[in-house]
Amino acid sequence: MQLIADLFLGLAAMAAAAYCLVLARRLKRFNQLENGMGGAIAVLSAQVDDMTRALEKAQMTASQSETQLRALTERAEGGAQKLELLLASLHDLPDGQEPRRTVKRRRHRDSDLEAAE
Repeated sequence: MQLIADLFLGLAAMAAAAYCLVLARRLKRFNQLENGMGGAIAVLSAQVDDMTRALEKAQMTASQSETQLRALTERAEGGAQKLELLLASLHDLPDGQEPRRTVKRRRHRDSDLEAAE
């Protein structure tokens, strides 16, 4: 009886060794860099790095655009306030009186004339 138990134990050990050998070969193929899962993981890792760099660049560009847009908005609001003041001052004129128009002329500088020649 003990001989049969030892025989079954030996066969089970050989089966376990064969199973481990098969798993080791499959794992080796799975992790190959050329055509296995290891290659796919390496490619995906490179793509993640590229996307991270692109995202950082997009965030920097968006931040710069936001700063420029904020400055332009403030400038436009200032211009709108000036226009509102001008319109309000036109309402204060008595009826029938035209607002006085002024014409400003620029003086030509010598450097402007030289550039034109």
